[in-house]
Amino acid sequence: MVSLVPTKPLKPCKHQGCPKLTNGSYCDEHKEIHVNDRANATRRGYDTRWRKARNRFLKANPLCVRCKAEGKLIKATVVDHIEPHRGDKVLFWDESNWQQLCKKCHDNKTMTEDRYIEYKF
Repeated sequence: MVSLVPTKPLKPCKHQGCPKLTNGSYCDEHKEIHVNDRANATRRGYDTRWRKARNRFLKANPLCVRCKAEGKLIKATVVDHIEPHRGDKVLFWDESNWQQLCKKCHDNKTMTEDRYIEYKF
């Protein structure tokens, strides 16, 4: 029996110069090369110390600032770096560069404002 469920269109492989189409980020030939492109969360600074600071900040600032500005009272679940720290530890720990956001607002900001920021580690 043939399935009538639509599938997502294939996308170009993200490896520079590769013309192959894939349903992931990289084609089978290049996905092994790019497995470790991004440092894990701990290497980027999101360790136990961060989790404690994050929890303290969210307890003191429980509502999403973007939703609140629109008159909505939505619980903040993410501490966002207003200016992406790009691996700069001073900027990473600068609480004046932190804001509390709900996941929806954080994901939106990340995909629109912070998307192509390079990180230095």
